[in-house]
Amino acid sequence: MTVLVEELRDSAQRDGVEKFVVGAVIHSDGSVLVVTRSELDDFLPGIDELPSGGVEVGESLTAALDRELLEEVGFESEVIDGDFLEHFDYRSASGRLTRQFTVSVPLADRIVKLSDEHVAARWITARDVIGASCTPETQGVIETWFLR
Repeated sequence: MTVLVEELRDSAQRDGVEKFVVGAVIHSDGSVLVVTRSELDDFLPGIDELPSGGVEVGESLTAALDRELLEEVGFESEVIDGDFLEHFDYRSASGRLTRQFTVSVPLADRIVKLSDEHVAARWITARDVIGASCTPETQGVIETWFLR
């Protein structure tokens, strides 16, 4: 998993980024998995998003990705497609400048098991991206994945 190298964090810190998030475009048969946040969430309630989450202090980007995927969909990344790495910046709920690094992960023969943080999961195709309730940044990452 060489795409989530620590130089990404160093570069982001030089850009003034204070917080890091890792996520995955989990894909199978030309479709991408999106998970829906609860309407009760304080941050982005009801939004469709890619499985993702914050990097803890002292944690590598790769370890954070595996932990977050295990928590949110029930499995670790195992394999990262080496031809895809996207990032975007945003302000977190606490106001910190945050950079999300997103990689591509094949589903393979695994089964998605949602955490309590999400109320639904669905597979979308390139045609479905516009209708998904994603942030513009997430929508852009998904569109870029389909264009690769």
